[in-house]
Amino acid sequence: MLKNINIQLFAAGTGVFPVHNNKFKINIKGRTELPEDMAIVKDLETFSPSIDANTEEWTPMDQSGWTRRAVTGKGLTFSFSGKRRYGDPGNDYIGGLLLGTGQDVESKFEWEMPSGAKLTMDCVINLTTPAGGDSTNIDTLEFEVLSDGLPTFTPAPAT
Repeated sequence: MLKNINIQLFAAGTGVFPVHNNKFKINIKGRTELPEDMAIVKDLETFSPSIDANTEEWTPMDQSGWTRRAVTGKGLTFSFSGKRRYGDPGNDYIGGLLLGTGQDVESKFEWEMPSGAKLTMDCVINLTTPAGGDSTNIDTLEFEVLSDGLPTFTPAPAT
């Protein structure tokens, strides 16, 4: 579960880590449970996780006009950008979602952090840039992976 994730996220590792030590996998067959269907998307250059919280606000009289708040829900989004690598199963899977909607863009996602901790989740994929660039550039690939329900967090192994 995600309880105490702020403490456990990097608890097993110390120091600083290069961004390229993060590992990402996507299920290239949708929502199957088979580990062999998980693939790395080759030639990714950047990633950016963001959390969107649903916050309820109210102003009770016993708080002298001060607002009270409670986070009642969350969503997690990962934005990725890289190069379109034709022939790579992960890259081809993402690129092939160009016209997909509904269940066609549902999958599973895994993030292994440098500490060894893992976050896995059902997701939907929003392909935002399937190709493009200047004539002397390599085709671009940009997409978002959005959580679909509660993710599963596995702490880093004890060292």
